Amino acid sequence: MVSRAGRKPISRGAALLLASCLFLAGKAQGACSSLLPGAEPAVSRDITAKDVIELREIGYPDGALSGASPLAVSPDGQSIAFVLTRADLDSNGYCRGLVVLPLERPEAARLVDLGGGFLPFRTFVRGLRVEVGLQQVVTPAWSPDGRSIALLKREAGTTQAVIVPLRAGGRAISTHSPVDVEAIRWSPDGTTLYFSSRPGLRSTAEAIDREGQSGWLYDDRFAPNYEARPRVRESDAPLVTFEFDPASGSVRQANKPPGGGSPPSMVSSGGRKASLQATATSPFAPRQIEAADARGRRFPCRAPSCRGHFLGLWWAPDGRQLWFLKREGWNGERTGLYRWNVSASAPVQVFSTLDVIQNCVVAESELACTVENSTTPRRIILIDPRSGTRRTIFDSNPEFASLKLGTVRRLRWRNDRGLEAWGDLVVPPNYRPGQKLPLIVVQYSSRGFLRGGTGNEYPIYPLAANGFAVLSFERPPDVASLRPDLRTEVELNAADEEGWAERRSMLSALLKGIDLAVATGAIDPARIGITGLSDGATGARFALLNTHRFAAAAISSCCLEPKTVMTYGGIGWAEFNRAIGYPPANASDPDFWSPMSLALNAERMKTPLLIQQSDDEYLLSLEAVEALREAHAPVELYVFPDEHHVKWQPLHKLAVFERALDWFRFWLDCSEDPDPVKSLQYRRWRAMRADAREASSSCAAATSERVEQRSRLRLNHDASSASFKL
Repeated sequence: MVSRAGRKPISRGAALLLASCLFLAGKAQGACSSLLPGAEPAVSRDITAKDVIELREIGYPDGALSGASPLAVSPDGQSIAFVLTRADLDSNGYCRGLVVLPLERPEAARLVDLGGGFLPFRTFVRGLRVEVGLQQVVTPAWSPDGRSIALLKREAGTTQAVIVPLRAGGRAISTHSPVDVEAIRWSPDGTTLYFSSRPGLRSTAEAIDREGQSGWLYDDRFAPNYEARPRVRESDAPLVTFEFDPASGSVRQANKPPGGGSPPSMVSSGGRKASLQATATSPFAPRQIEAADARGRRFPCRAPSCRGHFLGLWWAPDGRQLWFLKREGWNGERTGLYRWNVSASAPVQVFSTLDVIQNCVVAESELACTVENSTTPRRIILIDPRSGTRRTIFDSNPEFASLKLGTVRRLRWRNDRGLEAWGDLVVPPNYRPGQKLPLIVVQYSSRGFLRGGTGNEYPIYPLAANGFAVLSFERPPDVASLRPDLRTEVELNAADEEGWAERRSMLSALLKGIDLAVATGAIDPARIGITGLSDGATGARFALLNTHRFAAAAISSCCLEPKTVMTYGGIGWAEFNRAIGYPPANASDPDFWSPMSLALNAERMKTPLLIQQSDDEYLLSLEAVEALREAHAPVELYVFPDEHHVKWQPLHKLAVFERALDWFRFWLDCSEDPDPVKSLQYRRWRAMRADAREASSSCAAATSERVEQRSRLRLNHDASSASFKL
């Protein structure tokens, strides 16, 4: 299960294959030569979708997602290691590199390893193995002596553990696991690297192949929307830990796997422990900090600041103070840092900021964290918890400082349930007061840098650069959070779906945010479009059926329909849907479905709808799409190959955005791209517009003033409106 370069000679055929692979690898590495940011000259220009898609990222490319930190501090506390990732449109792939950043000399950051393909995050949903389209976050593992770093890396279609030596001329060593390696950890003495994988994935897949020779029994292993084949159950592929000896290359199953206990950051050098305790049985209940000394005596923190949604707890190096980071303020829009002397009654707030700070690790007497905000991509900073001072030590995307992003204004409001919501309203950099702009709603999280909404398929600033105002919507808390009596996932989902309560709560919040945007005077209320993926797409469809506010829509996942939810998702999904209140497949319940079903409402659905979906989810949309087609409603479906819930291929993300941009220009602005390649597209769309009388008359009524307005927006790059400053 281990490979070392140069072990034995290879055949001529293998040599030719290796040569071709090296040629391709050389091209890929050439494309990745700019992975580590340099001192590029500042160029003031409009931002493009390519800029957003090819952002250099550290960790999840979404400020709303958090998990294990992608930052790893060296044993001597002097350096940080992390994996830097950037999508590459030219190769439709990704550049990945291991960076070592000296804390005292951050300008000396260096790439110590380059290469490896997209690292897919795989998980189990309702007990079945699935791939969702996100990249797995990699936390490098320093060897105890600090001379090498282990990390996960995609090699020849499998994720392996790779040990990268830091000395010059050293040779990397890789495992050769037949299935993906999912986790790594060094032994305390550094002689062994533990890695975890699921050998059952391979044996179960082989058993499914054999079963297929006589036909598969259709049972709860099937999720037909993914593929016409049983999927691996979680119970068939438990995580197994192995011991890898880097010196000899030997691998064996670990008799006593390492792990367990509290995370290292929550245990002080003197044996004090910190933990988060539930304050109620509801999953939405806030958590509370509690400390314990080495003898087990408990010290709960009763101060209000010790309750809430926490992003991390760390003991100071001297073990006397506990530092913690939490979300706070209006719908958790702020990040607060606190320090607590366990003997004191209340923590001291170090600072509270609109910046999204997360992924923190202790680096000597400071915290090393990632930080971003609506106008600034992710960076790495050092924070002094005593004074609150912050300093940037690594700017992942320095060129963004000179790009024209538009002006951002934070709007805050409550919906009809009293739940807090907010959104970022973006207007073009060349906006002039008095202009009425078409508005595009992007969902459903607006935390951190404004990329392209959840899934990053509708880049916000490029939309603004093309003359649209954009409302980046941060959804309110789940409506089930108002029910402290709920205990389980099924109970929570059932409460959400009863009378479509969650959808109504979301729509109320969305419409109030749009009203606030229109009230600024910059928005044309007759030209509003909506986008979304996942929950955002569900909310968009509900909005199209229950309000007349939207003139066009573009979504990336679809649909919830009476028959589809009980068939194409498989037996497991059908059972879950019945448990949360959906009618069974053999029952017609139009009263339940009428607020949500596009198929049942096809005759009155006149809003132009563009659906751009992955090949493992598009079957879920066919019931709605065919009903809309039969009703001559303006709808178009595109299917992207080798994709998942979140699209991972850079070229596909670009195609989704460019088609959506054309779609909104056509329906909201009556304009077409003169590119002859798109002539068939516009021929279809013009035919749709002729069938949709309301849209046709709306377009016919477009004034020359509107066209001139758009021309001014594209040509004048210097004007701005002071009324839109934060």
